[in-house]
Amino acid sequence: MSFKLAATLDDLWEGDMAEVEVDGQVILLVWPEGGDIRAFQGICPHQDIPLSEGRLEGGVLMCRAHQWTFDAATGRGVNPKDCHLAEYPVKVEGESILVSTEGVEPRFAHT
Repeated sequence: MSFKLAATLDDLWEGDMAEVEVDGQVILLVWPEGGDIRAFQGICPHQDIPLSEGRLEGGVLMCRAHQWTFDAATGRGVNPKDCHLAEYPVKVEGESILVSTEGVEPRFAHT
């Protein structure tokens, strides 16, 4: 698995999120308070809205367009429950946040 630099810990603080691009894919880095850094597809599976335009409150990520919500630790849909964000493997080495895109495709099951 090949990991590439996505950001640094100076770019993403605990309780925050940031949009990055790795290998041409839009990725949302999320660091829920008290949790681990996660990397999910950066586009809502509902209607191609950048998730970075939404909010991260506690452990819930919300899309700005139709208030679809996702668990920020797993990417699973909170509302609607039958939706799930694609997740990318993440490693933190020193101050670097590394992401692998190998074999991961964004999900767009809902239209």
